Amino acid sequence: MQSALWGVTALLMQKLHLPPYHFRTQERQGKQLIFDALRKRWVSLTPEEWVRQNFIQFLIQEEGFPSSSIGIEVGFKVQGRMLRADGIVYDPYGEVKMLLEFKAPQVAISEQVFAQVADYNTQIGAPYVVVSNGLQHFIAQVDGARIQLLNSLPAYSEL
Repeated sequence: MQSALWGVTALLMQKLHLPPYHFRTQERQGKQLIFDALRKRWVSLTPEEWVRQNFIQFLIQEEGFPSSSIGIEVGFKVQGRMLRADGIVYDPYGEVKMLLEFKAPQVAISEQVFAQVADYNTQIGAPYVVVSNGLQHFIAQVDGARIQLLNSLPAYSEL
């Protein structure tokens, strides 16, 4: 049964360190779903998905990133294995500019998480990397082997 209310999700999922956004949600066969406006389909509402949906809205609504510049669950190969990036931001020419990695709020952003992101980025080659569990957000600029943590997200026009 589809929820006719926007924002029902806020009652179901943890409050994050991001502005509140309204989402379309529904329950189907006992499973909570959220409508992903970028993928244009209903997806399972997991804690990680909750973080992704909120952070993507933050990029679009607060930071002015064009929704058309953001790819969700973009596939790529690492050592013959097919993997997926949680999100990628492209510039207007289709060049990868930012790798987005999301974790559930209860997952600590650890060295292990950064190692995973670094492995992904060796294939993707993004100059910026964002890691968020919705409570903590880390933004880094990557220049070869040098990684510099930033205090804020670069503007889309600066990517």
